[in-house]
Amino acid sequence: MAVRAIRGATQLERDERDHLLERVSELMTMILGDNELSIDELISVIFTATDDVHSEFPAYAARRLGLVDVPLLCARELEIEGSLPRIVRVMVHVDTDLTRAEITHVYLHGAAGLRRDLTRVASHDATDPPS
Repeated sequence: MAVRAIRGATQLERDERDHLLERVSELMTMILGDNELSIDELISVIFTATDDVHSEFPAYAARRLGLVDVPLLCARELEIEGSLPRIVRVMVHVDTDLTRAEITHVYLHGAAGLRRDLTRVASHDATDPPS
């Protein structure tokens, strides 16, 4: 087993609690599913959010998915001129047999264009079926 980091992000259409919980849950579910991971393989999860996200802690969405004994941390993203608004990013640390090349990083909705170089699947969108 090796420790690997999986990256991902999603963009909110609006800063509303239920919408944030839905989008972060979608992101975490897709990261786990696309990489065939169980919660037991998670070491820790770091969430960042842009300054315009105030409605809820992204980690709360992960807790609602059952990540009750996984260390979670929320932080602020750097405020850089011209950056996308309402972005929640995540870095998931896992114990896995997957190689770095086999890891699937997940970027959803408006965040899909942030790191196409890291994303094996070009982007997931609400209209795309999960892989």
